[in-house]
Amino acid sequence: MSVFMRLASVFACLATSGVALAQSIAPGADVDSLLALARQDNPAFAAEGFETDAARERVGAAGALPDPRFTLELMDVTNTMSGGSTSVLPGQVGETRYRIVQPLPGWGKRALETEAAVASAAQAEAARDGAWRTLEAAVRSAWLRYYQAERELQFSREQQGLLSGIEAAALARYRSGEGSQQDVLQAQREASAQRLGVLAIEQRRQAAVAALNALLGRAPDAPLAAPQPPAPLPAGLAFATLVERARTAHPEVRAEAIGVDAARIERERARRERQPDYAVGVTYNRPREGRESWDLMFEMMIPLQQGVRDARQRETAALGLAAEARRRAAETRIAGELGAAWASWRAASDSLQLLRSTLLPQAEAGRDAARAGLAGSQVGIGEVLMAEAQVLDTRLALLQTEVEARMALIELQRLSGELE
Repeated sequence: MSVFMRLASVFACLATSGVALAQSIAPGADVDSLLALARQDNPAFAAEGFETDAARERVGAAGALPDPRFTLELMDVTNTMSGGSTSVLPGQVGETRYRIVQPLPGWGKRALETEAAVASAAQAEAARDGAWRTLEAAVRSAWLRYYQAERELQFSREQQGLLSGIEAAALARYRSGEGSQQDVLQAQREASAQRLGVLAIEQRRQAAVAALNALLGRAPDAPLAAPQPPAPLPAGLAFATLVERARTAHPEVRAEAIGVDAARIERERARRERQPDYAVGVTYNRPREGRESWDLMFEMMIPLQQGVRDARQRETAALGLAAEARRRAAETRIAGELGAAWASWRAASDSLQLLRSTLLPQAEAGRDAARAGLAGSQVGIGEVLMAEAQVLDTRLALLQTEVEARMALIELQRLSGELE
């Protein structure tokens, strides 16, 4: 073997190893690896996280005292009293006053501002949790579509191989005089139709890969590992437990409940607006001629505009009623969605049991009988093709029903949290 051939062999081995390594480290074999990527790289969820961080930072700033005010006052800038010339420089006028004033909110207002900021941060965290549940359900659903396309492709390619064998058998029977030309044409037609079906499934698979990569913040054609079979479906679920968990733990319900507390805080803040705010200050007086002195100031805001405050209290009371109504509406809507998902889950589970225990065994028995009949020249190619098609259709129906059951399970998980 020449040196060039050896080098070519080495490079071919390296390329093959590189492809195998890339496939082994590509995500997608299970949904958990994709969820980790989505939590890290999905831009929409990242935005929710940053908004939550911003809301948490606002808690630290809430309730702080307002900044003090500094005032410089120049008295008698024309120097009329001293007979001098006009000046605007401190120390060169009749008297210079330096004043610092610190506003002081009324009693309890700062604490209420902090409570409002804490409630806002809690709402932001609930919104982030809700965004993650939605993203998690989307990733699980997209991966399930990817898994379904891969399984359909596997079934169809197996069927394609069987049809190629039947086509060859039909051709051999025709040449030996045992079969008809019609059997050959029917077998060829079924094989061609199956090849078209494989192309359609491959297109669906590519679309599923692009949709899944979009949720992960990756390029549409980024490689994904072949999906492994998912975990078995749970044997049974308690609907009452799911409803209770959805009512108490769903992020939207939590956010609306926090909104009720936030509305209560706003009502209290509106009530506290009837109380005055204050300010204290100190002034340093420095005359051009004479002795320096200090002044102490106390200021109180007079809450005369009671009509405005009455309207504000009525507004916050109405907003509180609206927040409570939104909370009840969220609970009702989520319970309805949970009931619909539960019905889908039950229907798919029952159909899955029927397909596995009855229809698929019957289709396989019919196929085996048709194959045996063909070997004994008791049935024709058409009966075998029909039996094989019945098995494929049943397997595809079983796969579709399993996917529907898992989709319903994903929706139940999105609404009620992790399923045990």
